[in-house]
Amino acid sequence: MADDTTTEAEEEAAATARLEVAVRAAEAALIEFEIAVETFRIEVENFSRLHEQRLGPYYSRLEELDALIAEAVAARTGDPEDERRAREARAAVAPMPGIADLFHGWLDSDGFSPEAYAMLTQQPVQQPPRVRPSDEARKLYRELVRKCHPDLAVDQNERDRRDVFVSRVNQAYARGDEDALRVLADEWERGPRGEEPAWERQDELYARLEWLAERKDLLADAAAALEDSAVGSMLRMAGDDPDGMLEEIAEGLRQRVAEREAELVLLRGDGAE
Repeated sequence: MADDTTTEAEEEAAATARLEVAVRAAEAALIEFEIAVETFRIEVENFSRLHEQRLGPYYSRLEELDALIAEAVAARTGDPEDERRAREARAAVAPMPGIADLFHGWLDSDGFSPEAYAMLTQQPVQQPPRVRPSDEARKLYRELVRKCHPDLAVDQNERDRRDVFVSRVNQAYARGDEDALRVLADEWERGPRGEEPAWERQDELYARLEWLAERKDLLADAAAALEDSAVGSMLRMAGDDPDGMLEEIAEGLRQRVAEREAELVLLRGDGAE
């Protein structure tokens, strides 16, 4: 009888050990997936901000030139239809203010802008120098997140601590700040160590696996939304050189601006704007 009891206990322990291995593998896979989603999210955000910063002035200039050209045509012809087009073109230059304009760039449709958040948390405001951080920054980021990821903790207080820390890591990575990432890595190594979860029952492990599966589904939805967005689609087309794509678009816009300016000069006849 004792042998049977021992055998059952050993089998249960072995089954629990196998489940724990499965949980650890699922955690590692989930973290890798989340790192991939987060790096892409940061690239989407950086691309969007740099697109506005670098290309916004060209688009604004083109709108102004379109209005000036339409007004020059209307002044020359006096045609009511040309005058209507001129009014529409001028109205497009100064649209009704949106949320971001009303709050002076502090707030947009997604909440506080990165610049506003940085100011509120007394962090330096820095534009990302490039869409995709350097290979070294990517390496440092991945290694650090693998160690400090909140999904590695079960205790809520430890998860909260890790959430705050990972937020700082994400901000440093978004700026491509290799030095800041190294400082954070050193801070993590010198900081407190949360306790590793001790799984005692199979039902705890099954619950953990279910939670990990739900978390993966949420991440998959977030990844799909990013990829289907306008900026996400542009990034996929850009391949390995999103900054090159921005420069290529900028060159095309510069040419369009030059063409519109030349057209305006011809319409006015005197070279004045």
